[in-house]
Amino acid sequence: MSGQTFHMSRRVFIAGTATIAGTVYLSRPGFAQANLNHSNQNGDIIMSSGFVTTTDGTQIYFKDWGPRDAQPIVFHHGWPLSADDWDTQMLYFLGKGYRVVAHDRRGHGRSSQVDTGNDMDHYASDASAVAEFLDLKNAVHIGHSTGGGEVARYVAQYGEPQGRVAKAVLVSAVPPLMLKTAANPEGTPIEVFDGFREALAANRAQFYMDVASGPFYGFNRTGAKVSQGVINNWWRQGMMGGALAHYEGIKAFSETDQTQDLKDISVPTLILQGDDDQVVPYRDAAIKQKELLKNSEIKIYPGFPHGMLTTHAEVINPDILAFIKK
Repeated sequence: MSGQTFHMSRRVFIAGTATIAGTVYLSRPGFAQANLNHSNQNGDIIMSSGFVTTTDGTQIYFKDWGPRDAQPIVFHHGWPLSADDWDTQMLYFLGKGYRVVAHDRRGHGRSSQVDTGNDMDHYASDASAVAEFLDLKNAVHIGHSTGGGEVARYVAQYGEPQGRVAKAVLVSAVPPLMLKTAANPEGTPIEVFDGFREALAANRAQFYMDVASGPFYGFNRTGAKVSQGVINNWWRQGMMGGALAHYEGIKAFSETDQTQDLKDISVPTLILQGDDDQVVPYRDAAIKQKELLKNSEIKIYPGFPHGMLTTHAEVINPDILAFIKK
């Protein structure tokens, strides 16, 4: 996915397919009622979930666990997944005393399968709707892949201006720009993303199985320890979402230029990526993020895949915790 040519077939996924973005603006989001009524036996931690309704009528599903007076950590998932992809991290940080929040992006998981607004501007606005409804302050926003793009735009356009963000973490994230252009000659050719669309439209179920069992977790590498449960869970999350939102998301994540978003962020930001990421090439992502961000630190993990949050959670989670505690 770094300038070379790929064959367009069901296997086009080998170059990259874990992200989403776009370019339509949504006005300040509105809010609706949410369920906040599930408490544990001790009464000190409320396990809750619910929906926020934005001004265009989209219902955004969220999970909100932990003490309400604890520092919030907000998780933003990748394409075409859901908040469930953060289960390991949410349990880990909940156990460390934090309040943990994750939402399903529009068109994904349990959120509305809308036919409009499947772009980075709406994603960021929807994330802001959740943050404002829950009144999250001093929050750490962590985004994986497309979720990293969502974090960058949210922090730049909403979180920092509103004074709600303390830190950000970009994990295997898509910014600044995936697509090969005259100004970004080392990017991925448009033919690769056309292949994604072709494969998704022809047989989404098989395409998603191929992604999960192949490059996303590095399960196509010789000697890889393959987990069928992880593959099935990735497929399950993908198939929960809407085909149209996922299809349009390919254009969104591949063509959204977030150079300015990165330049506008001033809060401390941690950049994490594996050097064997077959989905988002780290030289086009993490390395460039470091160059554009004002206040950042970077860590590149030898041999780690795109989905390292799952395959190497025992390494990644403590590294994120150490950054948050600084």
